Amino acid sequence: MARKTKDPGGINKSLGKFKTHLRDERGASEHTVRAYMSDLNDFEKFLTRWSGSPMPPDKADAAAIRSYLADLYRRDLQATTANRRLSSVRNFFRFLRREGILDNDPAADIPSLKTPHQLPTHLPVDDAVRLMELPDMKSEEGIRDRAILEILYGSGLRVGELVALDDSDLFISERLIKVQGKGKKERVIPISKKAAKAIEVYRTVRPGFLRNKSNKSGEKASPLFRNSRGGRLTTDRIRNILRHYEKIGNFQYHFTPHSLRHTAATHLLEGGANLRSIQELLGHSSLSTTQRYTQVDFTHMQAVYDESHPRARGNKRRTLKNK
Repeated sequence: MARKTKDPGGINKSLGKFKTHLRDERGASEHTVRAYMSDLNDFEKFLTRWSGSPMPPDKADAAAIRSYLADLYRRDLQATTANRRLSSVRNFFRFLRREGILDNDPAADIPSLKTPHQLPTHLPVDDAVRLMELPDMKSEEGIRDRAILEILYGSGLRVGELVALDDSDLFISERLIKVQGKGKKERVIPISKKAAKAIEVYRTVRPGFLRNKSNKSGEKASPLFRNSRGGRLTTDRIRNILRHYEKIGNFQYHFTPHSLRHTAATHLLEGGANLRSIQELLGHSSLSTTQRYTQVDFTHMQAVYDESHPRARGNKRRTLKNK
């Protein structure tokens, strides 16, 4: 059953208000805003099929939302993906309720799908090193891709943070980059020597990516990573690049930009970095989030324990000799 709304402007006005709320009040990145809008557009398309006629999302009731969740399940989407889309719908209705556009929130009592506790895939050190060597350094795209991989693995950037990098964010001589994270929070983080070198080499060939770029007046930023048409690379393109190297490298498992972020954190922890430093690098507001990303391999943990603890090897504790 359709719901009554106090919003005379219809769905375009409601979505427009929500979009403005995400940007101005919550400080969401453009990537996050696009994700919310994509989820709500998917919800709107479902409602049209479900009701048999165009039906704005802000007129859906609890039965429609439950049917949408069931539809996501039937589409064989992962539970995490379905719950993310449900979360977008919840946030939309919560906003409309708070703004007084709706009298009550139809999504408030809709339960999420149960999800198994899974850690993100992380690459073993040998595989991570091999991945860095896969791009063809005789091609412009390969040189660019090497720089992308080195930054993702070397500094653990989110894919949205990577594509948002501009030339003005680089401090190559100091091996630092300025990153705008979630909530538009800026942080300055180090990059590896190999990443710095890869960026320098890429910038020597980058003019080749500008051959097909149309001149646009008023361009405010100079994107670091560009596509073949000279525009800023998108997050989807970065994921496709990783899938390409996953295939040509004959990896026996799937990985994503987020996997490289988890890999960076895990390898730093295994190398002796402390959690606080990793937290600052990744831009986590909570240390508990960092701990979830840095589950050390138990074999490595056992080896460190055996090497470090005075009782692990059955040896007697060494004592200082009296002089």
